[in-house]
Amino acid sequence: MNQVWVHGAAIAAIAALAIFSFGSGAAATDGEAKSILFFGDSLTAGHGVDYDQAYPSALQGLIDEAGLGWDVIPSGVSGETSAGGLRRVNWVLRSEIDVFVLALGGNDGLRGIDLADTRKNLIETANRVTSKYPEAKIVIAGMCMPPNLGETYTREFESLYPEVAESLGAFLVPFLLEGVGGDPELNLRDGIHPNPKGHRRIAAYLFETLTPILNPDG
Repeated sequence: MNQVWVHGAAIAAIAALAIFSFGSGAAATDGEAKSILFFGDSLTAGHGVDYDQAYPSALQGLIDEAGLGWDVIPSGVSGETSAGGLRRVNWVLRSEIDVFVLALGGNDGLRGIDLADTRKNLIETANRVTSKYPEAKIVIAGMCMPPNLGETYTREFESLYPEVAESLGAFLVPFLLEGVGGDPELNLRDGIHPNPKGHRRIAAYLFETLTPILNPDG
């Protein structure tokens, strides 16, 4: 998740472009669609696959097929850490958000960043969202680390996300890469980033897991 770095104004431009240019055109025109924004790193940006093959686009397709009124907005920057996300979050808040999915922290883990800092950054990022949009729902997307980083760090990293979600009163997606992480058939040759099939699996998992939010009356 740390292949490409984007800095300064370039980050701001990417975030703004994602906010204003993505989503289901038909749903957006009638003014009734709600927005769900995925704020993440290279997994959300779709590193190594075409833009329309990444999981946010695949999820939009599933939502449209189900006739649900949601626009999926991807805001992913490759190499992003939780600190980087905190620095750029104000840019994505320029457009109203109904659901904010916070999918950061994986790069923190791969770099061995102090988990206290990761926790603080994730909570502050979420608080900035609800400070501007008090009615917005926060979703925390969990991640796991490979066992070679040590049993203690791996265990503490995995428990970080449920703790953050509980402290925020947020909805938890236990593991963004559920059923995908570690499967060579669902990942690119680097073993980290999903291939198109893997992204479709993530989208299906999210569609099912987020049903209470996407289709509360269903």
